[in-house]
Amino acid sequence: MPDAESPPPSPRRPSAQFAAIFAVVGTLALAFAWAAGWLSPQRLTPARLTDAIEATSLQPHPGFRRAHAKGICVTGYFEGSAEAAALSKARVLAPGRSQLLGRMSIGGGSPYGLDAQARVRSMALLLRGDDGQEWRMAMNSFPFFGVGSVEAFHAQTLAGAPDPATGKPDPARLAAFAKAHPESAKFAEWARSAPWPDSYANTQYNGIHAFGFEDSRGGSRMVRWSMRPQAPFVALTPAQREAADPDYLGTELQARLGDGPLRWDMVVTIAGPGDDSRDPSTPWPDDRDQVVVGTVVIERAQPQATGACRDLNFDPTVVPPGVTLSDDPILAARAAVYAQSFDRRQRERARGLAPGQGVAR
Repeated sequence: MPDAESPPPSPRRPSAQFAAIFAVVGTLALAFAWAAGWLSPQRLTPARLTDAIEATSLQPHPGFRRAHAKGICVTGYFEGSAEAAALSKARVLAPGRSQLLGRMSIGGGSPYGLDAQARVRSMALLLRGDDGQEWRMAMNSFPFFGVGSVEAFHAQTLAGAPDPATGKPDPARLAAFAKAHPESAKFAEWARSAPWPDSYANTQYNGIHAFGFEDSRGGSRMVRWSMRPQAPFVALTPAQREAADPDYLGTELQARLGDGPLRWDMVVTIAGPGDDSRDPSTPWPDDRDQVVVGTVVIERAQPQATGACRDLNFDPTVVPPGVTLSDDPILAARAAVYAQSFDRRQRERARGLAPGQGVAR
């Protein structure tokens, strides 16, 4: 009971408490606004990058991935090698089999693209070790990235957007981009001159980004990896590309799997002195040490509309213990754009905007 001499307690004044709350909420709101680009409209955000990728299609395709929209789900296993343990403690790389779920796809934002006309092919994988850890990869048939910065990639994407009047990119925009970014010339030369494999099964898929491998003794090194096919290479001629069925690659893959599993060796290239881990547009020298750390084995394929890969985000920054991310800004940007694409297509499907055939990579 309060002393009679004491003044009655003051009514609680909420202003100070509310001010603190409003300060926290205001700070969060400013953070979200900055991340969304509202406070700096010219800042390159994941949303703006995704918008640019969407613009490379003449029409929207709700419910589908913004890039590599057409593909096929695959399942099988990954078999680690004894040599891998000296490089990384990742359980997936240990001898034995790990579950594999993946997707083969072609470049472009249309789920109705012509398979044999697509210059870029991709392999996306989710490997799950016996410890439950996941490793997600997103690899492409080109051996290096076209440009060395996120800003240059954005400019390249805008330059490649089709003109609605012609359905093709504006040659003047492409020429202006090439002049402003001469480093893109070597990628253009690869696209022009490299032979086209006639199958998903005999295509090499490259991780292009650098990652760290950590071994059980505390050692570490930077690496890049490729999935090199065991199927013999056969080139697809220009005449064959023109005559091929629109779904040629998917149909051909199913036919091959009817004869048995398909295999790719996972080959790790170890960085040497001076090799840049930040720039995926710069190839490392051919004389770097290379180690086969395992084998991808694909046993079955399913349509992406009903396959288990349909709703997966193959974010290449999801790695298990024993693998670390490099400081490559394009790798971080890819993860952010993948998240944007996943969020958009899931919302479109929830709103009933997607057609019945499902979503892509």
